[in-house]
Amino acid sequence: MAKDVPVERRTLAELAQASGVAVRTIRYYIARGLLPPPMVGGRAACYGAEHLERLEKIQALQSQGLTLAQIVWKLAQQQPEPPLPQPSAWWNYPIADDVVVMVRSDAAPWRMKHLRSVIAQMAAQLSSVENKEEDDAR
Repeated sequence: MAKDVPVERRTLAELAQASGVAVRTIRYYIARGLLPPPMVGGRAACYGAEHLERLEKIQALQSQGLTLAQIVWKLAQQQPEPPLPQPSAWWNYPIADDVVVMVRSDAAPWRMKHLRSVIAQMAAQLSSVENKEEDDAR
């Protein structure tokens, strides 16, 4: 069983006091995208440890002489990119000139057998409709 990890929650005033950054400045950082929005919005807004850590990073970068624009860029570079979804293979069954049925290749064998039967029926029906339309056009 996982052990409960206490979540550190602070009000805006408590975050300002803990970080030494003015409330107005924190709001400005949120508006500029330097700081993520609160975990809970509205009157019950609360901020976690990641907010305090980010404010400390911002202060450290400012002490190095970086501008806010440079800090935004630097912090964006440090964000990990979200992982790409896993690719999946698909079988393509062309059943007419303008119709293709796609089936994931990892489908169960019994399902594939049934699908091939249904796809063959669809192809036959489309072919008979196309042949009838050609005959009617003559």
